[in-house]
Amino acid sequence: MSGNPVGVDNTSRRKFDKEEYLERARQREQREKEEARKGKDRGPLVQRQPLKHRDYEVDLESRLGKTQVVTPIAPLNQQAGYYCSVCECVVKDSANYLDHINGKKHQRALGMSMRVERASLEQVQKRFEALKKRKDPSTFTEQDLDERIMKQQQEEEERKRQRKEKKKEKKREQAAQHEPEDVDPDIAAMMGFGGFGSSKK
Repeated sequence: MSGNPVGVDNTSRRKFDKEEYLERARQREQREKEEARKGKDRGPLVQRQPLKHRDYEVDLESRLGKTQVVTPIAPLNQQAGYYCSVCECVVKDSANYLDHINGKKHQRALGMSMRVERASLEQVQKRFEALKKRKDPSTFTEQDLDERIMKQQQEEEERKRQRKEKKKEKKREQAAQHEPEDVDPDIAAMMGFGGFGSSKK
């Protein structure tokens, strides 16, 4: 072996052909200009409507508490979760479903932009008038509130009383079922008890 290592000299800087890269840059700029022209020739941009108030109630509770068999071959609208017929997708929970129907993708599919129409002074005044008419101050008083509270308390007391009666009735039925037959009722009455109260026979 010799003392001089044999190898490749790769310590020098790479030299680029400037003319070749200038030509590539010119071609790329030319392609971008042509694509921009084609984009302008496609026609006018679609004018989307401003956001509008939803005119239907969002149904989040219709399938609440129900069990459902989930199969991978079921169509999208029968799978577990909330199905969006506009975007044809399934969202797994109600919070994400609300985010989806209020989101950009869904609103664009409905043909709306995410901008809100600017209201004029007359529109705001009309809206205030409509709200004033709808909210009649004479319909609600403190007396109405007191009456509602009293009525609610009475209903609650009635429910409690009915529950107590049901429990007593169940206890009577259980006592009648478990009453030993070998005890003479006259002796039991004389001693002051109706039964020993055990559940064993």
